[in-house]
Amino acid sequence: MKIQDIQAVQLLLTTPKKIAIIPHRGPDGDAMGSTLALYHFLLKYNHEPIIVSPNEFPDFLAWMPGAQNIKIFEKDKLNCTTILEEADLIFTLDFNALHRTGEMEKVLAPLKAPFIMIDHHQKPDDYAAITYSDTSFGSTCEMIYNFISLLGKKQDIDKTIGTCIYTGILTDSGSFRFPKTTGDTHRIVAELIDLGVENTEIPSLLFDNSGFGRLQILGQALQNMKLRMEHKTAYTTLNQDELNSFNYVKGDTEGIVNYGLSIKGIQFAAIFIENADEKIIKISFRSQGDFDVNQFARDNFNGGGHRNAAGGKSVDSMQETIQKFEGLVTKISI
Repeated sequence: MKIQDIQAVQLLLTTPKKIAIIPHRGPDGDAMGSTLALYHFLLKYNHEPIIVSPNEFPDFLAWMPGAQNIKIFEKDKLNCTTILEEADLIFTLDFNALHRTGEMEKVLAPLKAPFIMIDHHQKPDDYAAITYSDTSFGSTCEMIYNFISLLGKKQDIDKTIGTCIYTGILTDSGSFRFPKTTGDTHRIVAELIDLGVENTEIPSLLFDNSGFGRLQILGQALQNMKLRMEHKTAYTTLNQDELNSFNYVKGDTEGIVNYGLSIKGIQFAAIFIENADEKIIKISFRSQGDFDVNQFARDNFNGGGHRNAAGGKSVDSMQETIQKFEGLVTKISI
């Protein structure tokens, strides 16, 4: 982060302000962790921070400190619009293009308050007055730790803030298995544990607290999995009827795409999930090694993300989407 940007943020935060904090639509552990960590930090300086999420967050993240105070735009558009319009300052975390907020983009785009972007994805848009963008980080939560430290406020990171940061690092690093997990990542985590962060309890809250329906959905996805060993690819599908039959709730499909990569010889994995309400097929891609799923998603499925983890969508039917995907797989080199 440039020194002039640090100084600009310090100046903006000198006096108490109404501050809106925005995660991306469909917030994951990193989006929730970074927004909540920043929320608790700003409270220490008598600001009035409010997190406004474009839509609901998964149930398995509801335990996070402060999650009960998050406003949901889709559930209360009028009140949330007022909050955003009255904000003196707006932070956008874990995304770098306003369209990632869905319908909320129409409210955010014309706002005159300065935006501060903190994000680790590629190709950021230029809507923010201050941009802290660095793709070398494995999570926005790790960037929030650095952001607070750069402001000279590292001593304010306590167990509550640390719990939020730890959650985002843990989830976005694939439990410390993804390539961008560095020595610095582990050093930060060690400091958080020393602050009292429950490093054995949090994984259980995230991964071992499933409803039976979530396990049934996982079983269905594994049954549906197809292998294309000659192309080092595995993919699976979940249609709306399958989700409904197991009483799907938001978050039940989180992490399923990673199972494909656990198969010997597989370097590229994908999951295709039907969303009948939005009339789209939601897609997640994962890879190991050098295959760039970010570019693959951008080129073919109106998406993007990271080199080894990205998402996309299709407005075609499930059958047409899979046919397109299988045709593309035959042409790529992995």
